[in-house]
Amino acid sequence: MKRYLYLTILLIPILSSGQVGINTTSPQQGVHVGGSSSTVRVEGLSYPNNPNNLGPGNTSRVFVDANGDLILGTAQANIAILFDSENYLDDTSNPSVNQITQHGYGDGFTYAGIPRDIPNSTFTLTEPAIVEINYSVSWLIEKNGTNRVGDGNARAIQTLMYFRQGDYLGPVVTHDLDGNLIGGSFEVSAGSSLLGGGLGISGQYYNNKHTLKGEYENFHNSGTDYVKLPPGTYCPMFSAQLAVSDASAAGAMKMYVGTGKDEVQIIAHYYN
Repeated sequence: MKRYLYLTILLIPILSSGQVGINTTSPQQGVHVGGSSSTVRVEGLSYPNNPNNLGPGNTSRVFVDANGDLILGTAQANIAILFDSENYLDDTSNPSVNQITQHGYGDGFTYAGIPRDIPNSTFTLTEPAIVEINYSVSWLIEKNGTNRVGDGNARAIQTLMYFRQGDYLGPVVTHDLDGNLIGGSFEVSAGSSLLGGGLGISGQYYNNKHTLKGEYENFHNSGTDYVKLPPGTYCPMFSAQLAVSDASAAGAMKMYVGTGKDEVQIIAHYYN
C-alpha cells in the first residue's frame, strides 16, 4: 500500500499543472520534449502505416487539421505541376519578336519571344497559390546580322520571366495577390517607364576576341523564383537585355532569345 500511495503522490503535480515534460523537469508547454537532439515519433504517420507517407529516402509534409490533429497531406492535394514545356518559345530569329539590341546602360530590358504552341501556352489557377517558376531560356549573339562578335568586350546578358494575364497578348501582371510589386521594377526599352513583374532574373557575361571562331549560339540562362497569385489564367513570357559598358563604335550587336530549347515549368503550392 505504501508503494502505490507514493506513486499517486508523484503524479499529482503533473496532472495539476496540465503540462507533460519529457527529458525535462520544467515543461513550458502542454507537451515539452527536452534535449537538443530529441525528436518525436508518431507511429500513425510512419511508412507503411500511413499511405500518404512518401517512404524511405523522402520527406512528407505534416499539416494540422481543424481539430488540431497532425496529418500527412498528399502531394496531389497541395502541390501541382501546372505547366511543363521542354521547347516553349518559337525558335525563329525575328527582329520584331525576339531581337534584343545592345545598349550601354543598365535596366534596358526588352520583351522577347513568343510561345511556340500558343493555344497551350497558359496555365490556370483555380484558387490562390504560391507559384514556383523554373526556366532555362536560350539565346544567340551576333554582329551586323551574321558575323561573330569579336571585339573581346564583356557583355552582360540578363533574362527574366514575367506573366501576362489571359494569354500572350494580355496585360502584364505587375502585382501579386497582396498588391505588392512583383520582383521589383525593370525598364522595358530605353526611356520607358519602370514596370513590375520581373521574376527569376538571371545573367552571365559573354566575350569573344575572334571574328571567325568562338561560340555564339545555344547559350542558356536559368532562373527560379516564387510569387503569390490570385485565381486566373496566366501566360509565361520573357524579357532580356544585352549590355556593354561602352557601346560606341561597336557595330550593330544583337541577341535573339529562344532560338534553341527553352524549358518552362510552373508549380502551384496551394495553401488554403
